[in-house]
Amino acid sequence: MSEYVIKVKNAVKRFKETCALDHVSLNFEKGQIHGLVGRNGSGKTVLFKCICGLMTLTEGEILINGEPIRPAKAQNIGVIIENPGFIGAKSGIKNLCYLAALRGTITKEQAAETMRRVGLDPESRKHVSKYSLGMRQRLGIAQAIMENPDILILDEPMNGLDNTGVQDIRGLLLELKAQGKTILLASHNREDISVLCDTVHEMDGGRLSI
Repeated sequence: MSEYVIKVKNAVKRFKETCALDHVSLNFEKGQIHGLVGRNGSGKTVLFKCICGLMTLTEGEILINGEPIRPAKAQNIGVIIENPGFIGAKSGIKNLCYLAALRGTITKEQAAETMRRVGLDPESRKHVSKYSLGMRQRLGIAQAIMENPDILILDEPMNGLDNTGVQDIRGLLLELKAQGKTILLASHNREDISVLCDTVHEMDGGRLSI
């Protein structure tokens, strides 16, 4: 029997005259990678923000493990949405340790190991302001996964990565899926979707395409 970790029920999100989500209903099964595709403005990012608790719905409801949504960390969700925000004058490991200290859930060595998993050197003193776009994206993924969340919500996680980076992160996501993680993935790259995803949902104009 399917176990749905996330249930989106008749979700509506309006911004004045704009309807960003128009009665969206979706269930996401545990332990799978679920793809969302659609052009810019289709509603993917708004839906992700609502699931994370970064936005509130105008109508409808979203349940995580049968409970109403709360802030992402309280729901054991790792998130990368839009450009990850870091302290530019600090190194990658110092950024991760600062974020980890807010919750006190992992050690510096665990943060360092997560950096290695995404292909970054935790010993480097290079400031994040000097990182390439791809390196910042890898650090954002490290931040999303470092506390071992059960759910990952990843909006364009391959953004800025070269071919090697894309292959590395695809492998990492499949590894996380094998560990039982539930992953929601938005990507403009159809190959990412076809290689990684167990289910694919297309959005257009705030609605699910049939």
